[in-house]
Amino acid sequence: MTAAKQSKSYLYDSSLWGDKDVSSGKAAKDENFPVGSLLISRQLRPHVQAYYDFARVIDDIADAETLSSEEKINRLNAMEAVVCKDVPAPDRADVLTARYLYNSFIETGVPVDTATDLLIAFRQDAVKNRYETMDELMQYCCYSANPVGRFLLHLHKEGPDTFPASDALCTSLQILNHLQDCKTDLIKLDRCYIPLELMKKYNVKVEDLLAPQMSFSLRKVFHVLLDHVDVLNREAEFLPRLTQDRRLRLEAAVIVYLAKFLAQRLRNEDPLAADVKLSKKNVLYSVLKSFRYFM
Repeated sequence: MTAAKQSKSYLYDSSLWGDKDVSSGKAAKDENFPVGSLLISRQLRPHVQAYYDFARVIDDIADAETLSSEEKINRLNAMEAVVCKDVPAPDRADVLTARYLYNSFIETGVPVDTATDLLIAFRQDAVKNRYETMDELMQYCCYSANPVGRFLLHLHKEGPDTFPASDALCTSLQILNHLQDCKTDLIKLDRCYIPLELMKKYNVKVEDLLAPQMSFSLRKVFHVLLDHVDVLNREAEFLPRLTQDRRLRLEAAVIVYLAKFLAQRLRNEDPLAADVKLSKKNVLYSVLKSFRYFM
């Protein structure tokens, strides 16, 4: 058998793709922050949607309760093969997201590592469910969140001077999401992103996240993490000022405001007792305050 035929049969191998539905059912409307919103120019929205669809699929694979760690890794590796080089693969909806993103990268020149870095994080999710230190969590965010911001910056032809502020914003959003979903992640996936070292310092156990309401000690842990988020959000404030594209500048400003609102809500509310979400008032205020960046 030739190398080409071996490659083709490898990607068609059912052990890689499987036949289990791993869709979470989530869509852009379920996200805290704008995804491919009207603030993005019409001509770029299909590329943003292609990236979001791909990210949604690989996230669903990593979080699938019906797949083993090995099956998750196999599927993620196969998705990477398609998005890096449009190789033969099953003509299936999830696979097509990788093919569409491959075509988007060819058309726009956006670096493929904005996709492959995400895959690094989701492979890690397939095998790792605890984080010992803050450094470990920050390293995870470098791959799970920061590529999203860099994708948008590359797509809009923004310069590398925007990267640090974008990374700060994306990491902030990821940590906020971990705090929002801390109980659900533990129940459904046995996964805890809150650093164990920090929990130990305040005599908090992972099992405390399953309580009906937050303990005083766990609240202290949250405050430490939210203090860190506040520092990231202050750095993220530079992003709208550095961004050249007016529409992207406005979107960045809106998201910075929303990140601040969500951080404050998590300080005042209890995600163990009820969902902590942004309100319509938060969103409206953020949009109105951000319009100065559209000029």
